Amino acid sequence: MKINTAIVLLCSQLMIVSCKKDDKQTVQNQQTIVKDSVKTATKEEEIDFKNFNIFNVSTMQRKDLMDTFISVSDIYNDKDAVPADFLKKQKELPFNELSYIELDDSYRKKMLAGIHITENDSLYLYNYETNKLQKIPVNKLKAVAYISPYMGEGDEIDSESYMVGFQLDTQKGNDIFDKYTNVIAYFGSKSPFVENQMKMIKWEKADADIQKKYFSGSKLKYGGIYQYQYENLTYYVQDLLEEYGTQERKLVVVNEHQEKIFEKTFFIEDGAEFNPLVKTENDSSNNYAQWTGKLFKGKEPVVFNFISPSFGCPVITFLDKEKTELSINCDNRH
Repeated sequence: MKINTAIVLLCSQLMIVSCKKDDKQTVQNQQTIVKDSVKTATKEEEIDFKNFNIFNVSTMQRKDLMDTFISVSDIYNDKDAVPADFLKKQKELPFNELSYIELDDSYRKKMLAGIHITENDSLYLYNYETNKLQKIPVNKLKAVAYISPYMGEGDEIDSESYMVGFQLDTQKGNDIFDKYTNVIAYFGSKSPFVENQMKMIKWEKADADIQKKYFSGSKLKYGGIYQYQYENLTYYVQDLLEEYGTQERKLVVVNEHQEKIFEKTFFIEDGAEFNPLVKTENDSSNNYAQWTGKLFKGKEPVVFNFISPSFGCPVITFLDKEKTELSINCDNRH
């Protein structure tokens, strides 16, 4: 199938929206890791995570324009999300005119109601690498629909063929990619972010005795083992190999008393890949770096970006006893 629209899913850019969704992607209230491991936020700072949804950022090409776009179609799948009269004209219109729709007030109101936000809410864009927070009123955002990049000229088009959401920015040239690298966002009445607490993980090689202490017993071949210090926590990560590369990646976190307070094994499936732990000489970007830190008010630290999925969407992981994962709605129609 010919792809007529270019889309880049920026996997390390996370979009967060305060919308209702079914329970399988709900973040439950977290418990404290241990008393002395991490200082938690006060009750006044806590954010309600019962209806938290996170979203990726897409970059869509429209002739010579590049648009930054938040699709909400993962949680808003109204069969009448785009005008029916417009769809009826698909045999009469050229494909490039079908590929982009500016939604009028009636369809905008339906979308806002469907994802449980209002015109009085704001979009908070937080760059966790540069610690810059931007606030944009929802009523300043354009409601739009882009045809899926997997739809081609001549295909039968219906409402589900479109990605529906908000256009953030549009410009000529590719500088727009850098502008939204390592940016996460939230729609709501107040910012949920703990600012200036996220760190890019810079792994260092760990001693061999760490492998025996925390990662013994695997039938796989042992690869590199690395460590990183975040405040009073030490992270250890061990790659386990098969013939064609890393098959598992195990993470262990210990506190200042050398007590294990978190562990998780990352697996790859369905075409996913492990992101590198150490940059190559020619890699000047931070797109695939791992990140950790206190990101949300009243919640435990998070880690993310160990895996680049092919099908489905990435997740972030909370360093809590439940190993809670928060799925990232990325409208991946691969």
